[in-house]
Amino acid sequence: MSQKTAIVTGSSSGFGMLCVIELALSGLTVLATMRDVTKATTLLELAEEKKVENLIHIHPLDVTSADSINLLKSYLVEHPSADVLVNNAGFALGGFSEELLIDDYRKQFETNFFGVIAITQAILPFMRAKGRGRIINISSISGKIGFPGLSPYVSSKHALEGYSESLRLEVKPFGIDVSLVEPGSYQTNIWTSMDQMEFNPDSPYYAYMKSLLSEIEGGKSDFGDPNEVAQLVAQIATQPKSPNLRYPIGKGVKGNLFFKNNLPWKLLEKIILKKLKPSK
Repeated sequence: MSQKTAIVTGSSSGFGMLCVIELALSGLTVLATMRDVTKATTLLELAEEKKVENLIHIHPLDVTSADSINLLKSYLVEHPSADVLVNNAGFALGGFSEELLIDDYRKQFETNFFGVIAITQAILPFMRAKGRGRIINISSISGKIGFPGLSPYVSSKHALEGYSESLRLEVKPFGIDVSLVEPGSYQTNIWTSMDQMEFNPDSPYYAYMKSLLSEIEGGKSDFGDPNEVAQLVAQIATQPKSPNLRYPIGKGVKGNLFFKNNLPWKLLEKIILKKLKPSK
């Protein structure tokens, strides 16, 4: 493997797959990890098309499995190069809090939050040994702004934001940088689980959820090109100067963050609830 190596979790699709390609195009050797390596076909075809297949290595990894993480650590002992870690593995669980199970929240956090911590703890010793490294956590605007019907996902991303702030302060003295990429709405499959959810028509939240899904569906034409996020990740990974902590990206994201930080909460919630008011 080449001198500098990036490790990307959740590489079989979406941001993860595109990050692998962009990092390879930037000259890094990339360890593309995913739970099911049989789903690497699209990634490998794209890598061949971009002529970077020789820089990409597929490795199985379930971020919620200690055994799987230990196998990755054993691999890295034999191939001791971990310069960049992109924590991308995640999914979005929709539903209203009253009707969700506590186990639903646990499942969301196991991947989106605890999985990030587990992988980061596994990789940090290799970075400290080198005296350098970059950890890029794929967060979301949902890590800064709450939305109805998405509380498991929103909560996991809020937790990721706080963890990343603390981690950056802890590892900066060792030459390791931590950054958060905070995308808005992009054309990835993370919302598939929501689109396919079945809701009970007798639920008191049924009309509310239909309105929310209609809002998401109506906004899909404005979703951004996910390559923008992958290119930003590659830029953070390879730029000579120390990167920033936060990188919000996407249409309307900076405006929404400005409103969240500057408008009184009562006004903000009035705007959101009016927009999502179920039709009669």
